[in-house]
Amino acid sequence: MEEMNLLAGALMAGLGAIGGAVGVGVVASKYLEGIARQPELQGYLLGQFFLMMAIVDALPIISLGLGLLQIFA
Repeated sequence: MEEMNLLAGALMAGLGAIGGAVGVGVVASKYLEGIARQPELQGYLLGQFFLMMAIVDALPIISLGLGLLQIFA
């Protein structure tokens, strides 16, 4: 049973990291695409970019925390 807890924790941390990396890549590419289309909106888009990065990065952090909790508790 201990092995299953280790596997579950590792999967939570690993898949959360992969999902976060994909999300950051998509958000960054759309930000650059928006700036390329309308450079005058760079200030507005930068604020929206940071907001979306915070939202996208929240899931991997939560997943890492729960994975470590699963492994060590």
